[in-house]
Amino acid sequence: MRSGHKARLAAVTGAVLITGACGSAGGTTSVSARPAALSQAVAAAATTAPAAPETPAATESPAPEATGAATTTPAPRVPPQTLRRPKADEPVRVPPPKLSDFTYAFPVQGCRVTYQSQLLVLPKTTIWAAKGCSFVSPVNGVVDEVNVKNRWTASTDRGADREGRFVTVVGDDGVRYLGGHLERVAPGIVPGRRVTAGQILGQVGNSGNARSTASNLYFAISWKTDPSLWWVRRGMVNPWNYLDAWLNGNRTLSPRDEMTAVRNRTGAAPRCTTLCASKPKPKSKPTERPPRPDDKHITVGTLSGG
Repeated sequence: MRSGHKARLAAVTGAVLITGACGSAGGTTSVSARPAALSQAVAAAATTAPAAPETPAATESPAPEATGAATTTPAPRVPPQTLRRPKADEPVRVPPPKLSDFTYAFPVQGCRVTYQSQLLVLPKTTIWAAKGCSFVSPVNGVVDEVNVKNRWTASTDRGADREGRFVTVVGDDGVRYLGGHLERVAPGIVPGRRVTAGQILGQVGNSGNARSTASNLYFAISWKTDPSLWWVRRGMVNPWNYLDAWLNGNRTLSPRDEMTAVRNRTGAAPRCTTLCASKPKPKSKPTERPPRPDDKHITVGTLSGG
């Protein structure tokens, strides 16, 4: 390495001397510049970093002799690591917000129920449940109307009889609740009787115009009126939002405000506009059997000859 460095230094020095010799004919200016150029070239060569020594080519290690199967070095196996999540604290049970001073109960208890959350002709809902399931008071209140006899017939389809056996309760919230199509009314449930939320009023059935359907509870929300305004008790407020709340744990959502708004809009005694007419009574057909003869007025004569 040192001999190569010296050779390059000598070559640079020779080149400088030759350049200086060629320029000497120019006079004193060229001669005076020569020592400086030579010294600079020598200094540059002296400070040049030596080249890296050449290294011999890497020799490949001989391949292992074949032993019948390729031999490979397996990669080290890293055991799987299971991430253990820390146990979470028990959820903090926050009660639903209290939206009113009244406590409500879903009107059918002890049974599986289904109902539709949409308007079906009237603002009411049909709660499908097995026959005999308990219809209970939705809120504390007073029994208003009770019908223990199924007076509905298909021939007349009177609007006042369509719910069959039914019970209405005027709650302490001022709202009237109707449960119809009952199989029977519970003993002791009479108008004026004080009841509490969840108290049994009757059993689900299919009386009234539900005679040809599965058992269900006709459930409607309105306000107290004269019994002659039967179309009001059949439903004036869409009930399903309140049923959803009562069924899912929010037992303080009240229909009072919505009922009041509807009553202010329609008046306390609105006219019937939906499913109002009953079928006319069929006329009795005149009898076709001839009247019996009155034997007393028949004269029996004898044949006279001649």
